[in-house]
Amino acid sequence: MSHTLEITILNAENLHVNNENSIKKNAFVSLWSDSSSTNENCYSAKENSEECDGGNCVSWNEKLVIEVPLKSRFIIADVKYKTSWGNIKSVGIARIPVSDLYVHDHQVQFLSYRLWDSNVRRNGVINISVRVKTMEYSFPVTGIPVDCNGSTEIVTGFPVWLSNHQRNC
Repeated sequence: MSHTLEITILNAENLHVNNENSIKKNAFVSLWSDSSSTNENCYSAKENSEECDGGNCVSWNEKLVIEVPLKSRFIIADVKYKTSWGNIKSVGIARIPVSDLYVHDHQVQFLSYRLWDSNVRRNGVINISVRVKTMEYSFPVTGIPVDCNGSTEIVTGFPVWLSNHQRNC
């Protein structure tokens, strides 16, 4: 069981290589949940080819529809870039708490998260928007039957008649 989320990777600001060179293009973002054991649940935005207005950020504005397992606590956003030699380097990672993402079905939230590099230093900010497409509730429904004639409805509290006398169906 899982939730379906629509995450739009908007942009990232103040990305640097070794705290020096600013990253302006050839960057992309990979998303996965902490409960994913394989790469089958890894989603990736395309490489950007241009910088944002002002030149201090990279822009994607790419929508990814992802499945997040119910047991997930975080979604990991890993911003990477391709070097001039074709190598892929990680710029920074953000751990996005799944609890931040769920408000109401079909509402859009705009969120920003700090990116941390491999030396646990701040390295920019990623900006996303999130919309919950479908949410499956997995809470077990427990209770006692409302009446004795085969109704499928249940109550989740204690009926007044139960405290007064035992009713057999």
